[in-house]
Amino acid sequence: MSGVIENQTSWLTLVGFGKLKHLGFLPFALFLAIYVATVGGNILIVLAVASSRTLHTPMYFFLCHFSLLEIGYTSNIVPRLLQSFLEGGDLISLVGCLTQFYVFASLAAAECLMLSAMSYDRYLAICHPLHYTVLMSTWCCIRLATGAWFSGFFFSAFTLALAAPLSLCPGRRVIDHYFCDFAPVVGLFCGEVWVMWGAGVSISGCLTLAPFLLIVTSYVFILRTVLRIPSGHGRQKAFSTCSSHLSVVAVFYGTLIVVYVAPTEHMPALLRKAFSVFYTVLTPMLNPIIYSLKNQEVKWALRRLWRQLL
Repeated sequence: MSGVIENQTSWLTLVGFGKLKHLGFLPFALFLAIYVATVGGNILIVLAVASSRTLHTPMYFFLCHFSLLEIGYTSNIVPRLLQSFLEGGDLISLVGCLTQFYVFASLAAAECLMLSAMSYDRYLAICHPLHYTVLMSTWCCIRLATGAWFSGFFFSAFTLALAAPLSLCPGRRVIDHYFCDFAPVVGLFCGEVWVMWGAGVSISGCLTLAPFLLIVTSYVFILRTVLRIPSGHGRQKAFSTCSSHLSVVAVFYGTLIVVYVAPTEHMPALLRKAFSVFYTVLTPMLNPIIYSLKNQEVKWALRRLWRQLL
């Protein structure tokens, strides 16, 4: 009981990007601009889809949910990072740190599952066009989106629950990162940490690798179907509906692999944090840009929305 009380009242220090203090106000202004662009861009995507009847389709339904996930994902990390630029070190309670980690892991897993739902939608639209409206009904879309949200938060809770019986190691109160990621959080505890580590790696592996395999499988069938289309224009038109989603998948999983799969143990801490910025800060900003640049329907909807706002 005393260990639990000690854990709940413990305060930690997030080092953040303390070595960039000599740059003054510039890092704060840069990350603030990225955050505003990320939230604003994803909100515009949601408003564009909601205001345009031509975009009331399953593909854009999932895109709205993905944008909402991106808003929550970046808002869980960047505001505290901005605070650290203004105040230097960032004190955070252990409960607050674990909460940030839980929200981060849950939203990241939900994004992977939402991307797989979007690829399944493209698979049905291209490979089974005659049965598409029946197979991808409104009820099916709601179930897939709800399942992605629920699964992300539900399964991530198991990893968090395993930290409850553990005690903080004496003297470990500093996290050399700018947010509470999995490895830095696990490094705070003593005892049977291998249980939490193994469960966390297993659950996160299933929630990221399984959706990726589903995405790859869907696009194998899509590519096979597209190559059977006799006309070049038909092939280009069919595959153009997937280009935005493919670009987002490439950026999302590409940064994921760089941060969590590539060997970074011997890298300087600042360089590891820089790689993490690509995954947690820049990728959510790029997604609305990708969809607005590579998708004509979204472009037209954004123009109509802009005219309405004016």
